[in-house]
Amino acid sequence: MSSYKGHTIFALILALMFFNNPLIIALSVIGANIPDFDHKFKKDNVYKMIILGLIVFISLYILKLPYYLGLIIVFLGTVFYFSQHRSFTHSIFGVLTLTATVSLILIWAYEILMDITIIPTSYLFMAILIALLSFLFLNKKLLLIFLPLFFISLFLFGTLSVNYVEIAVGLFLGLLSHIVLDSFSPSGIKLFAPLSSKKSHKQFGTLSIVLLLILAIYLRRFEIIMLMQYFFPNIYFS
Repeated sequence: MSSYKGHTIFALILALMFFNNPLIIALSVIGANIPDFDHKFKKDNVYKMIILGLIVFISLYILKLPYYLGLIIVFLGTVFYFSQHRSFTHSIFGVLTLTATVSLILIWAYEILMDITIIPTSYLFMAILIALLSFLFLNKKLLLIFLPLFFISLFLFGTLSVNYVEIAVGLFLGLLSHIVLDSFSPSGIKLFAPLSSKKSHKQFGTLSIVLLLILAIYLRRFEIIMLMQYFFPNIYFS
């Protein structure tokens, strides 16, 4: 199984354990594919990201709109440009930085769209922004599967509210899932880069999965109890 397939499936499984909202699940899937932009074969995409940020910055500046959206896109591209593969972007500090940066890009873009339009469908705007984000971080093969499933899920589940905290948490879970899975590889990950070059291996990954399972069961405990009562009505679950 290729790297992006493994990361995508693992992130999807984790996201389904924690979330019901297809917007947040989609963000987790996208987040799982972000860290590998530090790879050499992604450099062309990084250059495009920096150029895109500059274009957005200049355009918003001319239109007298908040131009910091362009600057944060440039910053994101710069992070990938200077990062070595499986170094900063595959560390705890990298995960936190990427979570904050991509969250701000989504939130600021959403706020700008809401300010310049009179369309009240905020859910639709966020869905469009997430779809655009997928073009930035997902490869073509994955996009062909992701986009149809994403819009079908939106149609099936209807309008669901989403807040900024959920956006950040969804992205964080996807980014975290990437380094958890990479910790099982022979080369491991530099968990505390750039402060330390010491590598972490499957012990970190195993512990992370166990903790995530415990947390998911705790958060879903009432749903689990209801499900158990449905299948085993004669047994009392407290």
